Amino acid sequence: MTSFIIRSHVDRDPAPSWSQDDTCAFCRIVQGAAPATKLYEDDEVIAILDVLPLRPGHTLVIPKTHISRLSELPPELAAAVGRAVSRVAKALTEATGNTGLNVVCNQEYAQAVPHVHYHIIPAPIFDNPINVEPAITPLRSVTPLSRKEMHQKEFESREVLDDDEAQVLAEKVRARL
Repeated sequence: MTSFIIRSHVDRDPAPSWSQDDTCAFCRIVQGAAPATKLYEDDEVIAILDVLPLRPGHTLVIPKTHISRLSELPPELAAAVGRAVSRVAKALTEATGNTGLNVVCNQEYAQAVPHVHYHIIPAPIFDNPINVEPAITPLRSVTPLSRKEMHQKEFESREVLDDDEAQVLAEKVRARL
């Protein structure tokens, strides 16, 4: 009986829920083949710090299953990702003391890695001179930046994530999960 069951699984296509793409950066992180600063992980989702953050705390929430488009994400996996986004966002706001967030998910357009993922990006803080982002014109600017100029300046201000700073922030966030 057991051999019959085993033979029925030989050369069988893997279940879609086991889908991985060895060329995908996020799949490699999920598999442990590429490094990442993990903030959160469960059976279906991981959350990591972005290696090229827009601002400190910029986090990616990624389903472990390789699915390229949000519109193709099964409802049960979308629910798991949504729970993780909410949980990580709460911990991130507590760890950074910044309740302003931007949560974004791109599909094809502006999607650098073709694997569904949400960005949780802390908002810039303009009211405290110590925390003002140097590449962003303060709100009191005489000539406000256009949306395109703001995006360009934010992109240009990105720096590679410092490992030591990542570990400190990760510990603060994990302590709140």
